Amino acid sequence: MTRAYSLLTIKALDAARRTITGIASTPEPDRMGDVVEPLGISFKNPLPLLLYHDTKKPVGSVIFAAPTAAGLAFEATLPTVDAPGALRDRIDEAWQSITAGLLAGVSIGFRALEDPKPHSKSAGLRFLKTEILELSLVTIPANAAATIHTIKSLDLAAPGRHPSRDRDPQSPVRLEKVAPAMTITEQITALENKRAAHVARMNDIQMLCATDGRSKDDAEQTEFSGLKADVKTIDAELVDARDMERINVAAAKPLAPTVPAATTYRSITVQPNVPQGTAFVRAACALLVCKGNRYEAADYAKRWNDSTPEVGMYLKAAVAPGTTTDATWAGPLVNANIANDFIALLRPATILGKIPGLRTVPFNTKVPTQTAGGTYGWVGESKPKPVTKLAFGTTSLGYTKAAGIIVLTEELVRLSNPSAEDLTRRDMIAGIAQFLDQQFIDPAVAAVAGVNPASITNGAPTAAATANPLADILSLISHFATNNISVDGVTFIMSAANALSLSFRTNLDGSAMFPGIGIDGGNYRGLTFVTSQAAAANVIALQPSLILYADDGGVTIDASREASLQMDSAPMSPADATTVYVSLWQTNNVGLRAERWVNWAKANANAVKYLTATAWPSPSGAATTQSAPASK
Repeated sequence: MTRAYSLLTIKALDAARRTITGIASTPEPDRMGDVVEPLGISFKNPLPLLLYHDTKKPVGSVIFAAPTAAGLAFEATLPTVDAPGALRDRIDEAWQSITAGLLAGVSIGFRALEDPKPHSKSAGLRFLKTEILELSLVTIPANAAATIHTIKSLDLAAPGRHPSRDRDPQSPVRLEKVAPAMTITEQITALENKRAAHVARMNDIQMLCATDGRSKDDAEQTEFSGLKADVKTIDAELVDARDMERINVAAAKPLAPTVPAATTYRSITVQPNVPQGTAFVRAACALLVCKGNRYEAADYAKRWNDSTPEVGMYLKAAVAPGTTTDATWAGPLVNANIANDFIALLRPATILGKIPGLRTVPFNTKVPTQTAGGTYGWVGESKPKPVTKLAFGTTSLGYTKAAGIIVLTEELVRLSNPSAEDLTRRDMIAGIAQFLDQQFIDPAVAAVAGVNPASITNGAPTAAATANPLADILSLISHFATNNISVDGVTFIMSAANALSLSFRTNLDGSAMFPGIGIDGGNYRGLTFVTSQAAAANVIALQPSLILYADDGGVTIDASREASLQMDSAPMSPADATTVYVSLWQTNNVGLRAERWVNWAKANANAVKYLTATAWPSPSGAATTQSAPASK
């Protein structure tokens, strides 16, 4: 049997029943460096309480609670023995030594259930799985912290009375509380575990007597009565604890929902996996080997194309890179007096991320759609029922992407303030978003196979707007109802000016005709309004569930200093003999490329309808009174 010594923190001491409760084990190393992990401890209640690990000197019994990460709680009872003799003297001596502070430590006797591991922070062993066999009271524990902390008060028997016989009934004396406070749920669990251990011990005593065909002796009756009284007390505590738990649950308030952050796109920079300056050293080596001939040096350097590709030609290009000297391209970014703040080009708010309920589908996957339904009608008695068929089709969104490249000189990247590279990345992300918004709703955008999808308004039914916005909105709603398309979730896209016009309109009683709508859009009677300058004079109504939408999730930004580019806003494809390429490495430039893979399509030809030439009259003054019916 192995022994371990640990902190004994007395939480309560009941002089009337000679009961102490506390913590018998902690995970800190003892003086030999050994650690017994509390969560790996097992035991079978009750266990003997000994003096100094001497099995010939039992002084009581101990019941352990379920182990926790903080330690192992216990309750030990030293019985009252009325008959004179060595047993009564030993138990009385042990109890008096505890109350006087002479027995200031505790030790567990255990056996290892698996081989111990070396402890990483001490020279001892770490016991992960153990079984406790007994608990002993000791004077000098191996664990430096294994001492009884403080007994604040103890009301023992009156002078002249024997502490084991003539005692007045007393309430448990509360001692210093060292362990952290438990929650009510943890208290309930601890009480239930303690009650189960008491009941199990009472059953053992009762079954032992029944097996032997006898009644309980004095010691057994005393222990049984004490356990029975404890169970009654625990039951009362459990009633109070469960009542408090119900009260706390009823008073609990739900946490406020977390508002999801706006979608942001992460910029990704790809750098060559070689030490900095490798390209320069290799270029110098190639020139040295080829004796300064740049054409031969470029051919020689092809051996490094996998990591630092280059070419030896530079001619003037149609699109020049951003430089520190260009007066309008990027020169202002290196002005000595420029502030760190930068006023970016105001780009309209994007709409692709604002429209709720778009039917998201994967790329290159067939999506079934219904193109015609069955025929149904009234049928008279004994008349044949109509038999028809349904019609289905499939739609697949292929891979399409929007992209662009911007080139900067290394000098501009190094000297600009604020960073020209960072500003360019942000502008590219916003620029692609603006471009896709325009492509999404511009009626003039037609599909080009393998290149781009048609806008959702291309080929969609239209109507001319009137001076009555309420009538216009109802006419768009009527379109969906007429074509058996649900109006639930219908979304309107319009310019900020038209949305602002709606927000100013009032009914005859002065109330807002379109409450909930402002310059940024909003919601009105279950309808969603989204604003974008890309809408121009059109007001677009769509059923999002009938718009198929494939998106890889964001804009990808790649950077290169070694690529060769056609420096032209309309590059030739395929390239021919006259195509001119510029080496970014050779010209000390940096190329940034932005890409977004996205596609869309209408699942139903009537999923969209839009108004043209919309210019609802601006209200004069603070509000304009309409003859339309008041909102309810």
